[in-house]
Amino acid sequence: MESIILYGGSFDPIHSGHIRIAKAASLMLNADVVFIPAKAPRFKTVTTSQEDRINMLRLALKEDGSSAFSISYCELEREGEQTKTVDTVHYFKKKYPKHRIYLLIGADQVNSFHQWIEADEIARLVTPLYVTRSGVSLSDENLARFHMQRLAYDKAGPVSSTAIRSLRSADMPLSVRKYIEDHRLYGVGELAKMISPHRLAHSISVANLAYEIARSNNLPDYQSAYLAGILHDCAKKIDAIEGKKLMEEYFPEYVSLPDWTYHQFLGSHLARTQFGVADEGILDAISFHATGKAHMTPIGKIIYASDKIDPLRAYDSSKLISKCIKNYHEGFVTVLRANRAYLTENGYKVDNPLTEACMKQYLGRK
Repeated sequence: MESIILYGGSFDPIHSGHIRIAKAASLMLNADVVFIPAKAPRFKTVTTSQEDRINMLRLALKEDGSSAFSISYCELEREGEQTKTVDTVHYFKKKYPKHRIYLLIGADQVNSFHQWIEADEIARLVTPLYVTRSGVSLSDENLARFHMQRLAYDKAGPVSSTAIRSLRSADMPLSVRKYIEDHRLYGVGELAKMISPHRLAHSISVANLAYEIARSNNLPDYQSAYLAGILHDCAKKIDAIEGKKLMEEYFPEYVSLPDWTYHQFLGSHLARTQFGVADEGILDAISFHATGKAHMTPIGKIIYASDKIDPLRAYDSSKLISKCIKNYHEGFVTVLRANRAYLTENGYKVDNPLTEACMKQYLGRK
């Protein structure tokens, strides 16, 4: 008997966790997977248009290239503002009467399954297939009542659509990420309200360069490099008076530094408070991306360098970029040395102890 797996959801947006789960289910059950975007999910609020969600889903599946994946628009095409899963199940049972059909759901859906319309009828017609999630306890009553089958896979990762939307995760297909950037969706759209179009273009460029450098150097937190890069200048539009007040309140130890440094500290503050970033590595990289400091982290070095050698800047930085892609530390040192040479040649002096300490540690005394 052939098998198919129904994988419904808002996919707002689809992310790499969705793809990893679908691939694991397909391989373990030797089944095709049908992605079914929901029209108006009962338990979730959809934040983007139906067109955007479909476009991102198509891009993700095209990028993956699996012949086992397909999309069904049966729920989107059905009349009514909302659709019922039981109707979707009946649709596929009629379409594939000789197939064994699974319904792939998440851990949170296991616990709410008894609230679904005609839940017992759904479980009679198809096999609910669930994946566990760290920190979520499952309802034993629902597991037994609806004869749910566990998918023995636990490598989907901590990513969620919520985290993607708020710029707390970048774990998504690259084509989806570019679509979000180009259409200013989710957190990118919020960032666009905070900084100028020119600054946003720079931030996106830095984020993609930092991602490329981190990934080419096989750093495990290469997605963090992207997030630090896209948020590094989020405080650029805060004026000097307001910036001074915020520095006195949140960063009194750095308030005596030149005011051009303030945006890096305030950027980390906004990343934490407005975007919900809790990763200290990301926040640290944002906090010192302009000045540098002694004992920089790998991501900190990459963001510092990426900001200085952004391809959108008005000089040819290709050789410096190649150096960083080959070896991020050596590339960072080369960029730092080039920055010191630029300051010297143009009659500028290092005006803060953070940059002074950074150059002393990584370049030594002149």
